[in-house]
Amino acid sequence: MKTLKNKFALLAASAIGLSAGVANAAHAAVDLTPVTSAFTAADVVTGVMAVAAVLAVIYVSIKAAKIVLGMLRGG
Repeated sequence: MKTLKNKFALLAASAIGLSAGVANAAHAAVDLTPVTSAFTAADVVTGVMAVAAVLAVIYVSIKAAKIVLGMLRGG
């Protein structure tokens, strides 16, 4: 029984030491400057507007095709 307690104490101590090391690594400062300086807000806005323009063209094309097909069927 005594050896079981010793093994449990050793396991608990090693788990505490390991968790302390992981906690220190998690709180380490992360430098994201290379990632955030690689693009500007203007680049992001341009990309979003380009995607919006492509979607607008698709939706207008679909609507135009529906109108033309409706005219052909109706008349």
